[in-house]
Amino acid sequence: MTEHRTPRRRGRPRGGSDSRARIIGAAVDDFGEKGYDGATVRSIAARAGVDSALVHHYFGTKADLFAEAVGIPLRPDVDVPKIVAGPRAEVGERLIRYVLESFEQPEIQRRGVMLMRTAIGSRLTTPLLAGFLSRELVGRIAAALGVPDAELRATLVASQVAGLLLTRYVLKLSPIATASIDDLVARVGPTLQRYLFN
Repeated sequence: MTEHRTPRRRGRPRGGSDSRARIIGAAVDDFGEKGYDGATVRSIAARAGVDSALVHHYFGTKADLFAEAVGIPLRPDVDVPKIVAGPRAEVGERLIRYVLESFEQPEIQRRGVMLMRTAIGSRLTTPLLAGFLSRELVGRIAAALGVPDAELRATLVASQVAGLLLTRYVLKLSPIATASIDDLVARVGPTLQRYLFN
């Protein structure tokens, strides 16, 4: 008996015209309920009633989907390789410079401040943002550099970065709010370096 198989379709996975919007809605719900680490592309696809291949088609990775769903202003999953390249002794300075220079861009600053304000007042958004930063920014750096206690180190760095961003861009507390990026990099970079490697 010959088994007949339906040939696999080429091109874009099947999905209705509203699939993209349903995926975004499902992602917001799934990230909100499970946090960044708990949500998966597969669970988001199931919630949206689509194949996970369609999620990848529209958004690429989970980090891409999170960025789209929440409006996160940074893409550390893309930029981390640049941060860890070069002399290891300067990773802390390169990391804080990357964050601060990103936040000096008006659109990133606007969206970033909105996200931080939301995170402060929301029990759902706070762990979501923390999980994203810990895994996608600092966690990737720690993993790439092979340091011990990576999770604790990542959390310490995330706390320093989040505190600086909150003070400079949300509270606008002087003189941090008016200090130059070079000055802040020189003062905060060594602290991040110590958290990462000492």
